[in-house]
Amino acid sequence: MAQPFPWTPEIEDEIFKRIANGEAIRHICSSDRDEWLPSWETFRKRLANDPDFAAQYAHAREAQADNEFDEIRWIADTATPEDVAVARLRIDARKWRAGKLRPKVYGDKLDLTHANPDGSAITFQTVFEPKPE
Repeated sequence: MAQPFPWTPEIEDEIFKRIANGEAIRHICSSDRDEWLPSWETFRKRLANDPDFAAQYAHAREAQADNEFDEIRWIADTATPEDVAVARLRIDARKWRAGKLRPKVYGDKLDLTHANPDGSAITFQTVFEPKPE
């Protein structure tokens, strides 16, 4: 039987720091990277079974969204006429990711209100027609 992974606060801090800085968790926990970090499967099991760990992960993902959003301005400010198409792609990807990671902050606002063009409430009238015999 395999030994349980020796989780330490330093390992958790390293993982969450890397996530917040934009690194993919599958990349962080890949076997060909840092052997002192857990495998993807070990990470996933811990995430599913430890609510405190899951909360820290969620916080790191929010920080990742903030980081993605902050990069947008830098990309736009440093774009040149020669690489504007690449810059636009990079910006769009970061906007999409930030919106998925923190939808309440960076997501598109959907207006699902039902109203008349003047803003008044919509009224419905039900008309009953008897069935012909």
